[in-house]
Order: sequence, then C-alpha cells, then structure tokens
Amino acid sequence: MSTTERLHTIIDEMPMDQQEAWLIILEASHRKQTIEETEPDEWDLEMIKQAEKENDGEKISLESLAKELGIDHGSL
Repeated sequence: MSTTERLHTIIDEMPMDQQEAWLIILEASHRKQTIEETEPDEWDLEMIKQAEKENDGEKISLESLAKELGIDHGSL
C-alpha cells in the first residue's frame, strides 16, 4: 500500500472533527510562511535597552541556556 493510500485509509477512518483538525495542521504546514524583516522601531529599541539594563549587558548562547535548563539543544 502506498503512502497516499495509507493516508487516505487513516483519514477515512477518522471522525469528522479530527479530519478538520488535521486539515488545518496540514494546510498550515504546506503554506510557505515568511517573516518580513524590518528595522526595529522605537518600542523595539526601548525594549532592547531595558533588557540590556536588566541583564547588565550579559548575553547567553542558546546552547548554554538549553544546558542550564537541562534541555538537549540538538533535539530542538
């Protein structure tokens, strides 16, 4: 049985509400979504300043944060 046939069988056996939920998920994953990059506005710049004050300018890498939280960074 092909992948497409297996999908059809699974979908045909699902209740309608589950079919609708999966349809939403599949359509969302199928669409190409892009995030438009823009320059930071005044609010963004203010939030950056505030974060820098609160963190004393200290930065932490994603890998270090994941390790600190006990998360395997490779699985993200």
